[in-house]
Amino acid sequence: TRGQGRGGRFAFPDWAYKPESSPGSRQIQLWHFILELLQKEEYQGVIAWQGDYGEFVIKDPDEVARLWGIRKCKPHMNYDKLSRALRYYYNKRILHKTKGKRFTYKFNFSKVVLQLLPNFLGLCWGRGAAPWDPIPFEGRPCPAVFL
Repeated sequence: TRGQGRGGRFAFPDWAYKPESSPGSRQIQLWHFILELLQKEEYQGVIAWQGDYGEFVIKDPDEVARLWGIRKCKPHMNYDKLSRALRYYYNKRILHKTKGKRFTYKFNFSKVVLQLLPNFLGLCWGRGAAPWDPIPFEGRPCPAVFL
């Protein structure tokens, strides 16, 4: 399952992953693109969960930058530019650099949940429905969200 990280470590719960954006879509944010890479086995040699809850390491920074450049239609993307974009998330407290560990970052789960919550609630309650009147989601009630 997506909730189980590589090596049995916990990653993100299934509901934290939005449906994958279409290839070539320029609407995706970098932090979500990183989540997409982390959930795919074929990128295990490029980027992987490690250590503490929410911590990941970029094993091949140039390849992550190249993939991001392809996704955003920016052929001159490099790790220097990508890391500058990652630093933007420090102030938003979505993620931070892990001190003393090269190419290692950690997600702030509470901020990620807040970023994803509106989309998640939309899946549960549908457009225009009131939150207190939930519509069953795939035949079952919406799962509880704890912040």
